[in-house]
Formats: sequence, structure tokens, C-alpha cells
Amino acid sequence: MDILKNFSLEGKVALVTGASYGIGYAIASAYASAGAKIVFCDIKQEFVDKGLASYAADGIDAKGYVCDVTKEDMVKDMVQRIEAEVGVIDILVNNAGIIKRIPMLEMTADEFRQVIDVDLNAPFIVAKAVIPSMIKKGHGKIINICSMMSELGRETVSAYAAAKGGLKMLTRNICSEYGEHNIQCNGIGPGYIATPQTAPLRERQADGSRHPFDQFIVSKTPAARWGSPEDLMGPAVFLASDASDFVNGHILYVDGGILAYIGKQP
Repeated sequence: MDILKNFSLEGKVALVTGASYGIGYAIASAYASAGAKIVFCDIKQEFVDKGLASYAADGIDAKGYVCDVTKEDMVKDMVQRIEAEVGVIDILVNNAGIIKRIPMLEMTADEFRQVIDVDLNAPFIVAKAVIPSMIKKGHGKIINICSMMSELGRETVSAYAAAKGGLKMLTRNICSEYGEHNIQCNGIGPGYIATPQTAPLRERQADGSRHPFDQFIVSKTPAARWGSPEDLMGPAVFLASDASDFVNGHILYVDGGILAYIGKQP
């Protein structure tokens, strides 16, 4: 038996939401390297165009769609177009998300709802759109991008933590409802990842010292570093491949050990 064949995604169609850059882009690129056909979406045409240019520069033949994943009708239309133009979706990665770092007492209910809508309602909407064809095909992989905030709380992220905690339980419930159809739904919980969005938190101070938040994260991580988008590639391929066919309802935390670590004694 060639165990490596179990990790192949040859011929599979993978939809990654919000994959014009960052974590979603890294995951989609890994899937392409494993043989998958890549489709992605983003909320604006300019983001889709940038994504397409990046994929083309990396030699990846990707197809991009403009879609607001919080709008059920738009998602249904996109999934129908993908099925007609590329094929039935074998792999869905619910990656699109937002965060608003606002103290709870200063956050409006509308701001809270917006985060819940993008980070929790949208994965429900997109999963709901792809599951019927997965059932007909007899298999499917759904991967929800969760967070350490699926397990932990922290100041200023009440909406994000609520959404990601809910996403963890949505993951387990999709597993519970559709596992008998050979559909596996799992989550990836990234730790603190070095992306353009987190770059300001890693900038050296005027005196050459680390940013205080950078110091905090490194001190709390047994790996003593930030993660990179590439650190998520292997776990994402595993959860999308036949190698994980009996893994279901699991959240794989790719965090350098933060959740296992209480921290050094002062």
C-alpha cells in the first residue's frame, strides 16, 4: 500500500472562501500542489482579481468568483455556477472571516451581529449549499477555519470568540448529521500566524525591541515563534484527503502549543 496516495487530491474540486491572500491562499495553494482544482471567492471583484493574479504568478490555474458569503441566494448561485463550470465541490474550506477588536461595553449590537454573520452564519450557509451534492456523490470534506478563540476568551474579541466557539460546535453538528453520508467536517484552529494583517504587531520598536504583543505571543508559545501560513498547509491537506476519512468532528489546533501551555513562572 502506498500511503502517500491517500494524501493526493488529484481531480478533486476545492472551494476556499476568502482565499485571495493570507491563510486561505496558502491552503488553496497546498491543495493545488496536491492535485486539486481550485475555486475561490471573495467579496469584491478587486480582491478576486488580485487573487487570480497571485495564483497565475504561482502557476496555479484557479477560478475566482465574487460572492458575499453571508447572502444565501448569492452562495447558491455561486455553487451552481461552480458545479456547471468546474464540477461538484469535493472540498469546502470556510475560511472567510473578520474580527473587530472592540471592548464589549463599547461594541454595538450591530457590530457584534456583523462578526457573527461573517464568521458563523456564512459557514452554515456555504456548507448548506454544498452538502446536497456531496450526499449525491457519496463523499465530501468540509473544513471550518476555527481559532484558539474557539476555546479561549480574551479582551476586546467577544464577538469573534462567540462566533468561533459557535463554529466549533457547528463543525461537530455537521459531523453528527452527515457523517453517515461519508462527509467529514473538521476544523483547523490556527494560532497566531504571521500575515500582512498581523505585521504591525510584529514590527520592531524604535529602540529595536519587540512589539509588546509580539513579546507576549512568543512567550506564550512553546515553539517560541509565530506560525506561518505554510504551517497550515499539511494539516489542511490531511483533512481534505482520504487519509482523514475516519476523522470527523475534530478541531485540529495548529498553534505551536499555546493551548497546551500555562506559561513560564514569572
